[in-house]
Amino acid sequence: MNAVSDLEFFLQLNQCGSMVATARQLGVTPPVISRRLQELEARLGIVLLRRTTRSLQLTEAGQLYLDEARRLLGEIAELEGRVRGDPNQPHGLLRVNASFGFGRRHIVPLLAGFARQYPRLEVELQLSDRPPRRQEGFDVAIRFGQPPDSRLHASLLLRNRRVLCAASAYLAGRPPITQPRDLLRHDCIVIRENHDTHGSWVLQQGDRQETVKVRGPLSSNDGETAVQWAMQGLGLVLRSWWDVGDLLRSGQLLRVLPDWQSEPADIYALYPPAQPQQAKLRVWLEFLRAALRSEQALAGLQ
Repeated sequence: MNAVSDLEFFLQLNQCGSMVATARQLGVTPPVISRRLQELEARLGIVLLRRTTRSLQLTEAGQLYLDEARRLLGEIAELEGRVRGDPNQPHGLLRVNASFGFGRRHIVPLLAGFARQYPRLEVELQLSDRPPRRQEGFDVAIRFGQPPDSRLHASLLLRNRRVLCAASAYLAGRPPITQPRDLLRHDCIVIRENHDTHGSWVLQQGDRQETVKVRGPLSSNDGETAVQWAMQGLGLVLRSWWDVGDLLRSGQLLRVLPDWQSEPADIYALYPPAQPQQAKLRVWLEFLRAALRSEQALAGLQ
């Protein structure tokens, strides 16, 4: 085995997450994968992975080897692409991660247009309810709010806020809401996302900031579910402009406390520190940033 095939093997092993899954994908038995890993570690003279009965955990050296494997294999793919044809056309595999709701509504259609514009790129989209870890094998993740992993590079795509809203059917006949503490007398649809404090809504008006511990009979870890419940008149919801902008314009939902907004929930592109600005990543970020800003302008999002 040569060094390049070792890099490809180790990258695939980490993407699959286990020796059994890797063996299944390669059409071999798990002992073959185990032996291959042992030979690689023996050649390098270091331990790359700690094995447990349930998982593989990267050592510090293993994380370095994985990061550099991604970088080197990406550069090889680009080099081969330049040799074969147009040096300005990106080549290889672009792995994109996004949240379920925003991914389905915005990233999926944008990737369709991107793929038509760059036909020599292979694109893989993974939707998940949490940001990916470095070792999970991705080129770029699109996420809201402050990046949870300081080891990832974060490129700001767009400024964004969450707004408070409800259906007219819910608001009719209910106590008026003129300040954040009035929410204590209302049914609030709570969303548990990542490591956010459950049920704590932070609202800002200029230099003022208030935190309200809201409650309600309904909660979910899925933002789309919460919005559907709000549309059915079951309570108030705090969601991004990107989630509820169309519903507010159509009147299906109404702004509540319009002078108050959440803390910033800006949209970021996250990518591993060893991932250079390869052509495939650079053109995707340029395409994505332009497309999102165009959508924002057309929709009148704030």
